[in-house]
Amino acid sequence: MKRRAGEREKELKKKKLLEELGENRLPYLTPADADFHQLWKTKYSKLIFRKSDTVPEELHQMVQESFLTLREQNCFFQDLVRIKGKDFLTPVSRILIGNPGCTYKYLNTRLFTVPWPTEGYDIKYCNPQIHDACKALMRLNDYLHIEAVKALQGQNLFETKEIKDTTVIDREQSFATSLTEQGSVSEVQSGVCVPEDDRSLKNRTSYNLTLLNYMDPLQMLYLKQEPYFGMGNMAVSWHHDENLVERSVVAVYSYSCEDSAIEECNEQELKGRDPAVWHVGLKVAWDIETPGLAIPLHQGDIYLMLDDLNMTHQHCVLAGLSPRFSSTHRVADSSRGTLEYILGQCELALQNLQTDSDSMALSLKSLEAAVVKQVEEIHNEVEFEWLRQFWFQGKRYLKCTDWWLKPMAKLEEFWRKMEIMTSLVLSEVRKEQQIEEQRNETISCFLLLLKERQKLRKEWTASIRKKKNDINWMLEEF
Repeated sequence: MKRRAGEREKELKKKKLLEELGENRLPYLTPADADFHQLWKTKYSKLIFRKSDTVPEELHQMVQESFLTLREQNCFFQDLVRIKGKDFLTPVSRILIGNPGCTYKYLNTRLFTVPWPTEGYDIKYCNPQIHDACKALMRLNDYLHIEAVKALQGQNLFETKEIKDTTVIDREQSFATSLTEQGSVSEVQSGVCVPEDDRSLKNRTSYNLTLLNYMDPLQMLYLKQEPYFGMGNMAVSWHHDENLVERSVVAVYSYSCEDSAIEECNEQELKGRDPAVWHVGLKVAWDIETPGLAIPLHQGDIYLMLDDLNMTHQHCVLAGLSPRFSSTHRVADSSRGTLEYILGQCELALQNLQTDSDSMALSLKSLEAAVVKQVEEIHNEVEFEWLRQFWFQGKRYLKCTDWWLKPMAKLEEFWRKMEIMTSLVLSEVRKEQQIEEQRNETISCFLLLLKERQKLRKEWTASIRKKKNDINWMLEEF
């Protein structure tokens, strides 16, 4: 319900913004414009850009080879995502690589990591090439972690200097005022000026996964047009990245397979961005006053989105003409998205199930409404957020590794026990021995969750049909 309310609010904002624009388009700047760097400095200062020549050549080679390997091994897949209650196949193909047992959810679709080589885990890859590709992306992950820490430290030093300069001016105005203000400044400094502790820096930059993207624009039948600025074809629409640790840094490595024809296009004088070159677009969220930015992306370029930029601004990816890969490193919120979490939830639910030592018959320890509600919520969570999400995506992960099969088998075993627990609740509430008030309360919360389960199962059935139709359509087209 909360997600749907957020989607409705977003749609209303978008509708209002487009109505205000009418037939007009908002201005945006590229590096060719005189005011580009000033606008970047004043309105987009938390976007940090690193050109490819600042990155070690050995790392470039490893990472770019890993992209090509994963494409050759057919490891990139389009996702069926849900937007405004409808299912859509993404134009971009993706694969998630990261810490064992991590997942990442976007647009109601949960992706499961192909684990990179991690000490203490037995990970069997389908072939050595996939192992090497995952290892290379882990090396990139380590490099971007260091770069993100440096960027945050630089940001903190800049903000510290600004506050110190302001403090000196205040003190010169009045000795009495300075004594009063010194306390308030120290409070600000406690949050901004004092160097950020190592734990905070680590929490905001310790990437636990990377979402890899691939698209060849010339193979796409249709690409959506950017609606606010007239920036041209979009590979990825305007958005905030979802399900991240608050104020964590997003780091992106871009690799477009440029050729000589595209280099020639760059030399032409164009108004606005060069449509032959990939760009990242940025804008202040739901703002029609501030011009947007379109920044060209070339082989091996890196950009970092610091602090709250992902919350206050939106970004999009503007398609060029050449195929492009990107590796987008994130600190995914792991509070509800790890294998460890969902196994713990299942074990919590099964605490309400007991076995008679003599007859081996199963029964429930408690029929209290709160206990039944908790168990059935976990039942829904494991079915719709994990099992159906995993198997809906078919056997895609088996192209890389079979690591997830054992955990999924364990979750299925837990789910079957929870199905039995549901049947036991139904059996018990039919009996009349219970106190009527308690019985009614249990039935009330139980039925709500059963109805939700029935509704979700219907939606998943419809999505499966949609996926089959899309696959058949793609086979006919290609």
